[in-house]
Parts: sequence; structure tokens; C-alpha cells
Amino acid sequence: MIPPNKDQSTKEERRSYVLKAWRCLNDCEACGKCRILRGRDPETLYTDYIDGRRDYMDITLEIRR
Repeated sequence: MIPPNKDQSTKEERRSYVLKAWRCLNDCEACGKCRILRGRDPETLYTDYIDGRRDYMDITLEIRR
């Protein structure tokens, strides 16, 4: 899945993408999303992307550090 461009998408499209991309798969051993998020809410972490202020990949790279 490729994230919608922040300049060419709506806030709801970006929010929907974040929620789908970080949806729990109920298979923690194979998935690893919970480990990356460390109990944090993806919608909160990606607020700047959802609001169109920052790129999705910039935030993702910051989260993974």
C-alpha cells in the first residue's frame, strides 16, 4: 500500500490509510506492528500527516528510530 500524497488527498483519505495500515492483525509474532508503535495510538502518532503538515514516510522513519 502506498500512502496518499498529503497534498493531493483529503484528510479523511489520509486518516483511513493510517487506520488500515496500522490495523491489528492479531498475530504479534509475525506482524510486529505493536512493537513498532510501543502501545501508542497510530492516529495520534500520524496527526501531522492526517492534517497534511508532514509526509507519512517522515513520521514512519521517526517512529522506527
